[in-house]
Amino acid sequence: SRRTPRAMAALALCRRCRRTAGPWGLHQAPLPPLRRRAHERARGAAGLLATQCERGLFQEVFPAQSAEEQLPALLEPGRPPLAAYCGFDPTADSLHVGHLLPVMALLHFQRAGHDVIAVVGGATARLGDPSGRERAREALPVGRVRAQARALRAGLERLFGNHRELFWEPGTSGRLGRAALLDNSCWLGREPLLRFLGGAGGRLRMGTLLSRQSCQARLRSAEGMSLAEFLYPALQAYDFLHLHRHHGCRIQLGGHDQMGNIMSGYELVTKTTGADVFGITVPLITSTTGDKLGKTAGNAVWLNRDKTSPFELYQFFVRQQDNVVEKYLKLFTFIPLEEIAYIMEIHAKEPEKWGPQKRLAAEVTKLVHGREGLESAKRCTKALYYSSVEALEEMSDQELQELFRQAPSAELLLEPGMTVLDLCRKTNAIPDGPSGYRKITDGGVSINGSRITSPETVLILGQHILKNGVSLLRVGKKNYYIIKWLQL
Repeated sequence: SRRTPRAMAALALCRRCRRTAGPWGLHQAPLPPLRRRAHERARGAAGLLATQCERGLFQEVFPAQSAEEQLPALLEPGRPPLAAYCGFDPTADSLHVGHLLPVMALLHFQRAGHDVIAVVGGATARLGDPSGRERAREALPVGRVRAQARALRAGLERLFGNHRELFWEPGTSGRLGRAALLDNSCWLGREPLLRFLGGAGGRLRMGTLLSRQSCQARLRSAEGMSLAEFLYPALQAYDFLHLHRHHGCRIQLGGHDQMGNIMSGYELVTKTTGADVFGITVPLITSTTGDKLGKTAGNAVWLNRDKTSPFELYQFFVRQQDNVVEKYLKLFTFIPLEEIAYIMEIHAKEPEKWGPQKRLAAEVTKLVHGREGLESAKRCTKALYYSSVEALEEMSDQELQELFRQAPSAELLLEPGMTVLDLCRKTNAIPDGPSGYRKITDGGVSINGSRITSPETVLILGQHILKNGVSLLRVGKKNYYIIKWLQL
């Protein structure tokens, strides 16, 4: 087939590591295990565009022709670092799993030595992005937007910090690019309306904005489209222009549904400055029903611990089916492609071990919640699914509340001779009378994972009451009760 500059860049990359490759750097045979990591580092630095397209992270590059001709060379090692940015509107006080892929795109740029900017949309969130929406967003009070912007900034700082601490090897992986966190209210909030309309507004064409699919769909709807929503792409385009002027930014990253807004930014920057700039989109993560994961769809898996615990995040990824787990390993982790292929090869022989799912869940949980968050998720998993007394004894009060969010809790004094029946009745876990008694004798009650069939069993320290002063009572299959013992 015709060797485009894009394919030639990929081929040149693999000559450096003396491997045979097809277009975009696809190898024809697996690497020896000892060379995998070194090869991945070389390919990540030299062929960022090719590697991420191979992983499926970079879905579309705009404008296609100039990006194919210029970007591979601009991203080569030894060249001055480029700056790339992505925006995150604070429509909630937490990022969610749908935001992870744009963050991963920024991190891969950073790992290749380029500078990245995460922009919190403290100004644009007050208008609301109409992309992919059937009706306008609910207007948010200024104070709430500011609070949510602070929370998003903290979440982004945590992700960049965990990556730097746990996934980056200083001195062996080249230069880690700089990362900046900005809020667009700092410049849009100070931009006079007439100057904005006379500047950016004069360079964006109405016909182009009206032709966008998101705009057309809203204009045909019964609700229509407000002027504020219509101007949203212009404000996001101005973000790109501001970042290009003040930070040398040449690449905008975003979800695939952001392509229209990215095109507006490209149009504004090129018409205003004449510079070559680019847009790159990443895939949208959807549920099994095809809905986009997020707050609007009501299926968000949050990245803040107070909304989705490390255990819940871990379980979300460990439950992914075989038909998507390889794709998710490529998208959500930094595991080299050759190692992913090996993981899937082992999985084909031992599917009952769920190896790829466990590795995926561990890598994502560690990035989002750090090493301690991953350990917390594993403790909760052992306690809930493997009835591990040791894991229960190590769990903190916070972990117990996260694991059993709906479980009632009670604080009790251990009285001499207190029985299992006494405990169940004091916590209102069983009904009074013979039916409650039979609930225990029929095997419907367990304490710390051990089934109890004798209601008169006396509670024993170290068996029914753990070293951390806690008992986990379960009645039936799903009714849990957390008991904290006082003055032991």
